[in-house]
Amino acid sequence: MAIDDFRVHVPDDVLTDLRDRLARTHYLPSPRTGWQGGLGGDELRELVDGWLAFDWRAEEHRLNAVEQHTASVNGRRLHFARVRGTGDGPHTPLLLLHGWPSAYVEYLPLAALLSDRFDVVIPSLPGFVFSEALEPPLTRRAIAEALHTVMTDVLGFERYATFGGDIGGGASTWLGADRPDSLVGVQLLSPPFPADDTPQSDEERDFLAALDAYDSLDGGYSEIMLTRPDTIAAALADSPAGLLAWIADKWHDWVDHDNGGWERVVDSGILYTIATLYWVTDSIGTSFQQYYDYEQNPPRPPITAPLGVYLAREPGFAGFPRSLAERAAPGLREFGLAPAGGHFAGFEHPELAAEAIRAFHSQLNA
Repeated sequence: MAIDDFRVHVPDDVLTDLRDRLARTHYLPSPRTGWQGGLGGDELRELVDGWLAFDWRAEEHRLNAVEQHTASVNGRRLHFARVRGTGDGPHTPLLLLHGWPSAYVEYLPLAALLSDRFDVVIPSLPGFVFSEALEPPLTRRAIAEALHTVMTDVLGFERYATFGGDIGGGASTWLGADRPDSLVGVQLLSPPFPADDTPQSDEERDFLAALDAYDSLDGGYSEIMLTRPDTIAAALADSPAGLLAWIADKWHDWVDHDNGGWERVVDSGILYTIATLYWVTDSIGTSFQQYYDYEQNPPRPPITAPLGVYLAREPGFAGFPRSLAERAAPGLREFGLAPAGGHFAGFEHPELAAEAIRAFHSQLNA
């Protein structure tokens, strides 16, 4: 399959329009303080001001220092960055897979730490930024097959490994179930549930009840994307401040606050990079497609590829029982809590994530 070189470039008029819209943001008063009702008020104003001051051209230059390509998979353009292995090797091909609301840029710092041992590929998942959405239904299984095609047919790897969470982690579990012979190992930030998650112990029952309670407070964003994605996409595609609020709200909720995650996120500018990429590619709506199609995911078979769980310090996963992961994955080799890092652990603490990836693969090779 043909591979085309890719460079990030946003036209001047698109950037001018973005800044004009941000400068005209209409802020609403709120009776709440902090993040109690989500992101608004002074907190939103501060983030919008930060976006207005963000030097996109400098960021674009930084992104273009990384090798990037596109390839056609079943008639759809898929984008990926590549950080090739350095030195003598051998280098294990490794997919770093992001989730929502994120983009491939989340994993660039981590990839730079792994190049001595891994040949790293970081796709934009189908429907995200520079990758076109697949034909619906956009299931995790369909995403997995597209990624497998990239690694095998496009890049020519016979076997490869994965690391990721959320949507990327879900796709990884399907690779571990459907393509175990091609998988060196699967490492997840978000642990796998068995197809039948009926609780079989008090520990499982308590965890699932706590998860339901958490989702009742956190899950408003997903309910609208599951049921009315086009309605919310219309608002976010017209208001960059609204888009930033929608994205930043979940980053704030899901990072590991106890270990400096939010400070790193704000100081790094990652939110402005991701929001700009969603805006200039008009991909916020297509990023919702896998939510709308979620119910069309079939029950997943057991994961038989070697699997490790590097459990993110994310509120919804607190107390996740190993027994659930064991029922989902007969190939479970490792299950442990990350020392720091939430939903975006690979970005929040890339040094720790790199250490965990190395340790998992050392165990596989032992």
